[in-house]
Amino acid sequence: MSDIPLSALIGALVALLLFSAFFSGTETALMSINRYRLRHLCRAGHPGAVRASWLLDRPDRLIGLILLGNTFANIAASSIATIIALRIGGDSAVAIAAGLLTLVMLIFSEVAPKTLGALYPEPVAFYSSYVYQILLRILHPLVWAVNTSANGLLRLAGVDVYEPGTMQHLTSEELRTVVNEAGALIPKRHQNMLLSVLDLGRVTVNDIMVPRHEITGINIDQEWEDILSQLRHSQHSRLPVYHEDIDRIVGFIYMRNVVNLMAAGTFDRDAFMHMLREPYFIPENTPLNTQLLNFQRQGRRIGVVVDEYGDIQGLATLEDILEEIVGEFTTDPSTIVRDVHPQEDGSYIVDGAVYVRDLNKMMRWNFPTGGPKTLSGLIIEYLETIPEAGTSLKIGDYPVEIVQIKDNTVKTARVLPVPPHPAR
Repeated sequence: MSDIPLSALIGALVALLLFSAFFSGTETALMSINRYRLRHLCRAGHPGAVRASWLLDRPDRLIGLILLGNTFANIAASSIATIIALRIGGDSAVAIAAGLLTLVMLIFSEVAPKTLGALYPEPVAFYSSYVYQILLRILHPLVWAVNTSANGLLRLAGVDVYEPGTMQHLTSEELRTVVNEAGALIPKRHQNMLLSVLDLGRVTVNDIMVPRHEITGINIDQEWEDILSQLRHSQHSRLPVYHEDIDRIVGFIYMRNVVNLMAAGTFDRDAFMHMLREPYFIPENTPLNTQLLNFQRQGRRIGVVVDEYGDIQGLATLEDILEEIVGEFTTDPSTIVRDVHPQEDGSYIVDGAVYVRDLNKMMRWNFPTGGPKTLSGLIIEYLETIPEAGTSLKIGDYPVEIVQIKDNTVKTARVLPVPPHPAR
């Protein structure tokens, strides 16, 4: 070492510090790169992404190579710094050199490159992956020996280094967070649609069905002229057909078939009965994501919702489920607005028959939706009795005053503005 020029030793020290910075920065970049974007780029044929993915398929091998190189660079740099200190200032300069080297390595070989790798993981990882491929071929025997020893110790501790990690999968809640934080990358409307798809499993058919008392159907026992009149003036594309009452449903009539026969002048009661399609029944607690697939498998667009006793509770259609994803498109949003009347004091007079979920969506409120479906039912559940007009209560954050009671239900209620939270 005494024959090596001081300038050469300083040059070697600088080179070793750069090597250490390279290993430190690229390790952070490779480990913090977005794995899902990496897979997307791999499918697109990005060469840097393909190399980085190949390296990350065996993280034990990659970490072994990085630590091998980083450890060598740090130890060699420390040794050379000691030699330089002895040449310049003797034994007394060794402690100073150790302190300076620690500070330099901390800033230039650790913090700065790791920060760069964390801020720009893709370019750093993609360019460095080419270097790592070459180093793995050169140092393969040494890396294999180190990994074999380390993996053996991990197996003794009960760790399988080849088992896929849980980080490769996203839960629905984690995926919801990803969508919410996508920002400008995903338009707001598309974000809402994606979130609605994720929420389908939380909503059941009885949350979106047309309730029994609102079902429009055809009583097959009435006069034929009355049936024809009802068909001519119907605003629905599919109608349930029943004997005497809706509990004795016999099928569904599709208006597109009726129109064709009416136009041909061959439509009579026999033709009407012949084109009835048998009813399709849906358990009331079926999640929407399941029912969407059931509609697809059965080739259906409408079904009768029944409870555990087989009693009819309402009708659910494919359009109702799709509206949960894309928003209202078959119904008029102004319908809910007609049931909510803003007052001068900032409160709202609300019809008790309004669905709580529709109220939340249209007014951006946050009434609980896990129980009764209507505002009237929600109020009665909270009070556990049929209230009198003038009764006040608080549901969640919303003060509610009952305005009118009719037929043992809340006809109208006043929803007061939510008081602002005190400043913290």
